[in-house]
Amino acid sequence: MDAIDVLVDAFGRAQDDAHRAVDGLGAEELSWRPDDDANPIAWLVWHLTRVQDDHVADLAGSEQVWTAGGWARRFDLPLDDASIGFGHTSEQVASVRVDDPALLTGYLDAVHERTVTYLRTLSEADLDEVIDDAWDPPVTRGVRLISVVDDDIQHAGQAAYLAGLVRRR
Repeated sequence: MDAIDVLVDAFGRAQDDAHRAVDGLGAEELSWRPDDDANPIAWLVWHLTRVQDDHVADLAGSEQVWTAGGWARRFDLPLDDASIGFGHTSEQVASVRVDDPALLTGYLDAVHERTVTYLRTLSEADLDEVIDDAWDPPVTRGVRLISVVDDDIQHAGQAAYLAGLVRRR
């Protein structure tokens, strides 16, 4: 297994984890927050998908699936199309509501498909390319991709934990 296959596998695991968290839940369950400032499942899965979409589109030099695929219009959130969740207030987090769980997983699947397509264009040598020298050490393409998949897995795990709480209520 080469490094590209490892990345494809890791992103696939994050996708599977997020699907399991969402499966069988309705709109109210996806929006449930254990307290007024906690992130609900809908926001966590939307955010991990937005971050992946944003960062991979930047690496690929392409438009985000969010806008190119019409997902921003379908979600119809009261947020700027460029919003990916970083720095959201509690009110902004609460505004990410999803009436149909298939909308959330559909966007996740579309971004995952584009991510895998992009990854399959890379060689292992491409992972060593410095893409951001504003950091010390400079950030390579591989480091950026690991950062994204790490963020995805963490948020998918948080969503899974919340889903367990929701299902036990």
